[in-house]
Amino acid sequence: MDIIISNASGEPIYTQIVRQIKTMILEGTLKEGDALPSMRNLAMQLRISVITTKRAYEELERDGFIESYTGKGSFVRAQNKELYREEQLKAIEGLLTDAADKAKRCGIPLNELQEILGIVYGGSES
Repeated sequence: MDIIISNASGEPIYTQIVRQIKTMILEGTLKEGDALPSMRNLAMQLRISVITTKRAYEELERDGFIESYTGKGSFVRAQNKELYREEQLKAIEGLLTDAADKAKRCGIPLNELQEILGIVYGGSES
């Protein structure tokens, strides 16, 4: 599992782990039933504290992305399609908010921004 940790980013390490594992699950890189590395192995791979990986796994479990079994490990849970859609909509909304803010700063009117989105999206409405 390729997780990249940035010490330069202001984001806590456990949050970086959570974000990247969620992305792998939502994009299908990690599938239902796939085993995650043990907390100790992941900590060794990333050269971080086991406490940090434990916190990341606890958050992933709380959010319904993984399930952990004592003595067996942690595994990707079956994903609720509505949860997946909601996560994707949230990410898209964030990107569109950034685009809208930038368009406002540059003086691009809404109709022009909508036209650009239509072109980028491929010109179809479905």
